[in-house]
Amino acid sequence: MSNQTLFLIMGIAGGAFCAIIIAYLIIQKTLDKGDRKRIKQLREGTSQKNYSADVIYQKLYNTYNSIPFLKRYLKKIRKKLEIIHMQDEYKTRKQTSQIITKAIIIIVPLTLIIFALTKGDALLRVTLLLMEVFLIETIMTGMIDKLDTKLLKQQIDFFAEIRHAYHEYNMVEEAIYEVSQNDELEVSVQGQKIYEILISDDPESELEKYYDVSPNSYLKEFAGVSYLTREFGDRTLDNGSSLYLKNLNNITQEMQMEILKRDKLDYVFQSLSIIAIAPVLLMQPLKNWCINNFSFTKQFYDGKLGLFVQIGLLILTFVCYILIRKIKDTGSIKAEYKDPNKVWQVRLYKNPLVKKVVDLFIPKTNSKNYRVLTKLMKEAAYKQKMQTFYINKMVICIITVIATMFLFSFAHKTAVDYVYTEPTSDYNLLGSMSEKQEQEAMEVTAAQNIILEELKGNKKITVAEIEEYIAKNSEFYKDATEAELTTAAEKIHSKLSIINKEGFKWFELLLSFIFGYVGYCAPVWILMFQKTLRKLEMENEVMEYQTIILMLMKIERVNVEMILEWLERYSNIFREPITRCVNNYEAGAWEALEQLKEDIAFPQLERIVESMQSAVEKIPISEAFDELDNEREYYQAKREESNQRLISRKGMIGKVLGFAPMVGLFVGYLIVPLVAIGLTSMTESFNALQTNL
Repeated sequence: MSNQTLFLIMGIAGGAFCAIIIAYLIIQKTLDKGDRKRIKQLREGTSQKNYSADVIYQKLYNTYNSIPFLKRYLKKIRKKLEIIHMQDEYKTRKQTSQIITKAIIIIVPLTLIIFALTKGDALLRVTLLLMEVFLIETIMTGMIDKLDTKLLKQQIDFFAEIRHAYHEYNMVEEAIYEVSQNDELEVSVQGQKIYEILISDDPESELEKYYDVSPNSYLKEFAGVSYLTREFGDRTLDNGSSLYLKNLNNITQEMQMEILKRDKLDYVFQSLSIIAIAPVLLMQPLKNWCINNFSFTKQFYDGKLGLFVQIGLLILTFVCYILIRKIKDTGSIKAEYKDPNKVWQVRLYKNPLVKKVVDLFIPKTNSKNYRVLTKLMKEAAYKQKMQTFYINKMVICIITVIATMFLFSFAHKTAVDYVYTEPTSDYNLLGSMSEKQEQEAMEVTAAQNIILEELKGNKKITVAEIEEYIAKNSEFYKDATEAELTTAAEKIHSKLSIINKEGFKWFELLLSFIFGYVGYCAPVWILMFQKTLRKLEMENEVMEYQTIILMLMKIERVNVEMILEWLERYSNIFREPITRCVNNYEAGAWEALEQLKEDIAFPQLERIVESMQSAVEKIPISEAFDELDNEREYYQAKREESNQRLISRKGMIGKVLGFAPMVGLFVGYLIVPLVAIGLTSMTESFNALQTNL
């Protein structure tokens, strides 16, 4: 076989092999095209890039959880968000990380500004950093409140869709299931949970568990009404409408009013917290401006009086800021409940010595003081024990006494340090010294400091003796004239009198104990303030009771005891007396309701209790509360007017507290010192002129 024939055979074989390979690839591609396309589509919805925001937040969550300081806030925020997302770990971690990240973005630049503005003032710097901790709490709480309000707004649309789905299916659980399929919404998670409860083997017990973790009372009402409708059936009202849909409409109206109230409160209080904190941030710039333009004020701002005014302003700002936060509280997701038996005060109380001391201060169980304080704690919704309350009082008292004594000692040190560092020169009324004048003044101060170190402690020394001493012993004044020596001696004598008298005095110890007593009483005053705030909310809570009764009164098999159980479930201010009434109901319904009427002492709620008494023995529930249904529009208008008055009152109190630190700053830290010291300096200048003449 020739070489040409061999090459031809090899070429044909190679071509056939290539054709087979190409044909195989084409067939394989055709067969796999559909599967590959489907796999690709599935991957597009699930794959994440390394720089995806969701992935970054998940990684940041793990980072924050490993940092001790941030871990505390992470757990605190997580406990609140878990209520909204209910077992959705991915969303819970993501939003927790988002909130902390946003807070850090705000706090870090603010910290740098604080260090820049408080250069050389350690006290103000520490105070501002402490205020920053409270600011972190405010920022995070505000973000959580926004999520809660967002959930409320989603619930309005959710209930609207429930209405349409109920018309289509005419079954409560099917309507809820149909509307809860949107996994992107937080309210859908709640809807799915309620659906699972309704179709469970024991929906009643599952519903009780849900009540403990529900994000707001409106979802509780919705879950409860849905359960009753599924259990006892729906009813057609006289106008042909569904009772279940009417109840949904009532809940929706309540949510709409709550959203409007929160929006108005946010608008009224949107800048008050910043206004309350602003004086602390402006304190140092204002001080520098005054000293640069009016040199005679340096003695005040760098001295003892300036320190006391500064501390007073910081305390005022701190108190006003905390009170504003309490007043603005919209009643959204509450902080996690703390077991009264697991707080640090209880562990401290178990110490025999501490227990013996604390028991000396706690009033006797049957005494008038004990009954009054117990009532106040209940009215203020204080959840801890009496022992815990008194340990708080004693700890605050001790800390206040120690802090006040330290403050007085620090003030004495400040006054003495100012004597040693003050440029010794005659100040002009306006303006400041030039660099050369200040250098010369500091040379005089350094020379006089040597003399002060030698003579301090001698409280009976006279100006003449000082003049004689510096004439013999001071190199700085060896060429001074007699007039210059006399002036220097008078100045040194004035400084010596300040140094010798600056020491801790008996009346300062007395003042420390007086301030300690004020700190001891402070927890009681806080309870009184909380009681006042709760009184503002009383009318609002009673109107919520009216809405609940409207939803229950026309449902078959509903009785007074069931209504009381519902009121107890949604109550806040009147929880204690209603709980007591529920517990005593079986022993005697009329007597239990009569005791409830005596305990509440609130006219609007008393009328509701009287209607319950009528329903117990005389008439059906629907007739006993007939006026609530007939005058629904009136009560709605009254509720809106009540909310308006509540917002107006809170706004007025909030504005007073918000602007109080600013007024204190300009009046107490600027105008009064400027006028008082200016008049004193002018008087001294005139006296000096008259003496020279």
